[in-house]
Amino acid sequence: MIQTISLLPGVTLRCFPDSRFKQEGLSLQFIRPMCKEEAALNALLPAVLLRGCETAPDLRAITLRLDDLYGAAVGAQLRRVGDYQATGLSCSFMREEYALPGEQVFAPMMQFLEELLFRPVLENGVFCPEYVESEKRNLSAAIAAQRNDKRAYANAQMVKRMCKGDSFGVPRLGEKEDVEAITPESLYAHYQKVLRESPVNLFYVGAADPEKLADLLRPIFEKLERDPITLPNQTPFHDLGGCRETEVMDVAQGKLCMGFTTPITLRDKDFVAMQLFNTVFGSGMVSKLFMKIREEMSLCYDIHSSYHGSKGIVTVSAGIDCNMDAKVEEEILRQLTACQEGQITETELKAAKEALLNQLRSTHDSPGAIEGYYAVAALSGLQLTPEDYSRAVENATAEDIARAAKTLQLHTVYFLRGEV
Repeated sequence: MIQTISLLPGVTLRCFPDSRFKQEGLSLQFIRPMCKEEAALNALLPAVLLRGCETAPDLRAITLRLDDLYGAAVGAQLRRVGDYQATGLSCSFMREEYALPGEQVFAPMMQFLEELLFRPVLENGVFCPEYVESEKRNLSAAIAAQRNDKRAYANAQMVKRMCKGDSFGVPRLGEKEDVEAITPESLYAHYQKVLRESPVNLFYVGAADPEKLADLLRPIFEKLERDPITLPNQTPFHDLGGCRETEVMDVAQGKLCMGFTTPITLRDKDFVAMQLFNTVFGSGMVSKLFMKIREEMSLCYDIHSSYHGSKGIVTVSAGIDCNMDAKVEEEILRQLTACQEGQITETELKAAKEALLNQLRSTHDSPGAIEGYYAVAALSGLQLTPEDYSRAVENATAEDIARAAKTLQLHTVYFLRGEV
């Protein structure tokens, strides 16, 4: 189904031929190692590139250019996938057969994407200071917004402490102080480094012939001076030891966050069983954590678990009264033990399977959803197609889930509480 074409060393095009949609999509990602030194730079770069290029030097000119392409759209793309950070642009545009006779969409869209990526607005040989400062403010505001969302803040603090020896502890958007330190000169130097050495992943969803698309895209990269690096393979969690920490802040509701480790990652045969465990355990409205701790026992305001398959980490986050942390932690561990002992009802198993199957069915609902699944799978090492994934879900048993649950070990506990 996926056709993979090597355009040049370090430049890979993946195509998902699909004629169901009137809109087509293309993403272009530069793959960087996830590290504190680069995270903020990588987050800021696509936003600055989208402020203008030589032929469309401001947002108004970009909008007019996209309007001429039948309302095409282009946006920044930033992902953290395990040990990698992917930064770049994505675009969507109308299939050419729906344009007026004699008018082109595909080739002009590729040309405009090239201009945005490789011919940005410069002043004195570096990025325009006005654009850099404006996007720095936007990025800093996005980082600050995470702190204002106390649930997100608490979970981020727990992950940071848990993953102090792992790239997963680096925030996707970088740290505020690193954003503030960026200058037009440093960002442009990083941009040149990204163009020169980053592996490039392109993903296309649409009806165009993949070989013709490759012929159109290859000359774009042939113009660049490239010396691509080879990124190391994705790695499981690097453990430097856990901790138990309480932070006091002016909050009315406490946030209890717990981090567990498992050797099962999305590259392992038990990955699907672990996904189902997480769904039974705490990911959803009929999970054990929600039904038992919130609904039956009224010990929390909200509770949820997440499985980060690229690293083998399961996190639990609960909003609670500030004097209930010990009781809620005890009950979370009790529900984990229930899963480990195979105390999973047919109703819980059926609901968990249906939740995952519904997610997988939606994978092919739009070009964006298709790109999101397969582009991330290529980076993370996931080998399952949605169809294979669905079959594995349908065939999984409660015993498989219990076996996966038994691999979990409590690693880190972080509690954000109000002042006494």
